[in-house]
Amino acid sequence: MTQPYAVFCGVDVGKGEHHAVGLDPAGKRLFDKALPNDESRLRAVFDKLATHGRLLIVVDQPNTIGALPVTVARACGHDVAYLPGLSMRRIADLYPGQAKTDARDAHIIADAARTMPHTLRRVDIGDETLTELGVLAGFDDDLAGEATRTSNRIRGLLTSVHPALERVLGPRIAHPAVLEILSRCGGPEGIRAAGRRKLTAIATKHAPRMGARLVEEILAALPTQTVTVPGMKAAETVLPKLADSLKAVLLQRKQIAADIEEMFADHPLAEVLTSMPGIGVRTGTRILLEVGDATAFASAAHLASYAGIAPITHRSGSSIRGEHPARSGNHKLKRALFLSAFAALHDPASRAYYDRKRAEGKKHNAALICLARRRCDVLYAMLHSKQPYRAPAASAA
Repeated sequence: MTQPYAVFCGVDVGKGEHHAVGLDPAGKRLFDKALPNDESRLRAVFDKLATHGRLLIVVDQPNTIGALPVTVARACGHDVAYLPGLSMRRIADLYPGQAKTDARDAHIIADAARTMPHTLRRVDIGDETLTELGVLAGFDDDLAGEATRTSNRIRGLLTSVHPALERVLGPRIAHPAVLEILSRCGGPEGIRAAGRRKLTAIATKHAPRMGARLVEEILAALPTQTVTVPGMKAAETVLPKLADSLKAVLLQRKQIAADIEEMFADHPLAEVLTSMPGIGVRTGTRILLEVGDATAFASAAHLASYAGIAPITHRSGSSIRGEHPARSGNHKLKRALFLSAFAALHDPASRAYYDRKRAEGKKHNAALICLARRRCDVLYAMLHSKQPYRAPAASAA
């Protein structure tokens, strides 16, 4: 975003209407009004500002409620950029006043684009595959959160009425055999009434290898508690419903995963990403959505800083010295890089680097962050060259 622009238009997007502020390179206001979320009005404003010269449109939310202004701007042939919300809030502290209004936010966005172009991010709205992938991945994230909440609810309810049974079923709560037992039998009383034969039939159907062992562990846990805890009757009613809900969510995740895999495979960078050890469809999709082709980053160090995996140096006088892990950055990208580094421990080169960091005294998570930072350099080079991963040649002894 270093090209010369005659107008910097900051748009604070909203559900019903947006607010736009246009500034010239000297900071003079050319436009300051509310805009309906309507294509014709957006086109009219963008065309009016474009009469002054080259136009840059900056939004604070490129997706969901900000998708229409971004798409209209691109259709009109104007450049579009994105100012992350956290950056905008930090920049807002530099301006006088404590008010929180759409007009003030739009002015801050436009002025940040005028004076601090390095804070802007590119909007990859032109890639249709990425846009579609973003919708599917967002829905998959929602399903994952719902599955976690439902699983925790089931485990919490089991813990309150029969802790010994929860210790058996809790770690396997998402397994089809466990969910089927809870769905058809209910809580501890229902499972006890079902008997060994019915439990074995249910378990072995959905878990041929561990079914018999699971039933033995359940039947061994049931007699350890002879008292009836208050709430047991309600738990017998609620647990089957929770199990059915979790089964439905997991089935939806399985179906959406197939759609994501099919769409991800159509992207030209899919083979490049998945060629790297530890990167699968889900992590590759997240990296692709957050990074794109990496052309928005000047170097691998910039990408690592954006992801929050680059160490931050703390130094003040002689009392404060050292480097600490970053707590900022793109948390979704950081999680994807961290998980891919963990999954890559089976790779000899990654394992050797991880073991070397552990030998230096680093703990497990710190060593994984170091590995993720090292892999970030390779990932950046792969995306820029669009070449698949090549394992490093073994060095001579």
